[in-house]
Amino acid sequence: MIRRIDRRAFMRVFISLAGTFGLSHLPSRGNAQQKSAPRHIGFLLAAWSPEGKEAQAFRQGLEEAGYAEGRDVVIEWRWADGDYSRIPEMAADLVRSKVDVIVTDTTIGTRALQRATSTIPIVMATIADPLGAGFVTSLTHPGGNITGHATMAAEVCAKRLRLLKEAFPAVVRVAVLWNRETPYNSKVLEALKVEAASLSMELISMGIRTPDEIVPQMSVLGEVRAQALYVIGDAIFIANRSTIIKSAAKARIPTIYGFRVYVEEGGLISYGPNFRDLFRRSAGYVDKIFKGANPGDLPIGKPNQFDLVVNLQTAEALGVTIPQSILVTADEVIK
Repeated sequence: MIRRIDRRAFMRVFISLAGTFGLSHLPSRGNAQQKSAPRHIGFLLAAWSPEGKEAQAFRQGLEEAGYAEGRDVVIEWRWADGDYSRIPEMAADLVRSKVDVIVTDTTIGTRALQRATSTIPIVMATIADPLGAGFVTSLTHPGGNITGHATMAAEVCAKRLRLLKEAFPAVVRVAVLWNRETPYNSKVLEALKVEAASLSMELISMGIRTPDEIVPQMSVLGEVRAQALYVIGDAIFIANRSTIIKSAAKARIPTIYGFRVYVEEGGLISYGPNFRDLFRRSAGYVDKIFKGANPGDLPIGKPNQFDLVVNLQTAEALGVTIPQSILVTADEVIK
């Protein structure tokens, strides 16, 4: 015969046994520690796509710092796809969303965020010259709510021109594609003029303001007797890189870029900071801020890696030969 056990009596016996065997400190469902809510990261992208390798590198950096997306952090992406006119509203939208920190990839984006908030921490993933732009008071002690990386664009761009000359010693007339709406582009152009004079090279300015002007400018490369093309880094050019690469191929003119993504997609040569590494390292700034660091106390970082990438398939299509001195120093040669 099966006897029914009174539930209250059973619980009294269980509690007594729990005390005897040291189980009384097991947490009950009601006393279990609650998981903290995930932190919210705003990401304002003017150039790079949220699905690109740069954004994936940022996610990798978060994982290396111990954060799981969805569990510990939520990323709110805003992507302008090279359209600067959309940046101010996107910046304002992220501020209204009350995210915990905002990461951005351009000078234009940083400027819009600086105007939108003085309290939410801002991390610059890849900014040309934060000191010259007035975002920070010094590179060692930024002050305010902005920190991150400086790519030192003017210095790197001058070296890029020297590499172009090394690759093609006979080149003396170089067209420079640049964005008149981006302040640091004009600074880079001035730095290039100084470097060009030392290399006995002549620069042909090809300034644009909108993506619609890219093709018309590229179509006159033959008329201006340009022997090579130099593309200054800019969100508009990154967003429209396919158009630029195809136009350069049609003009059959050697072209040098600042980002490896151009060469991966058919461009000839690129030299510049490893932006994927900078995006990955930007997650470290976010981690420090989440742990209580004041962004104004975090020194501005600089690139650790500079990549020289050459596409030999493109060189063959153009009928040009890349010197061995370039190939042996290249970080990657696409064959």
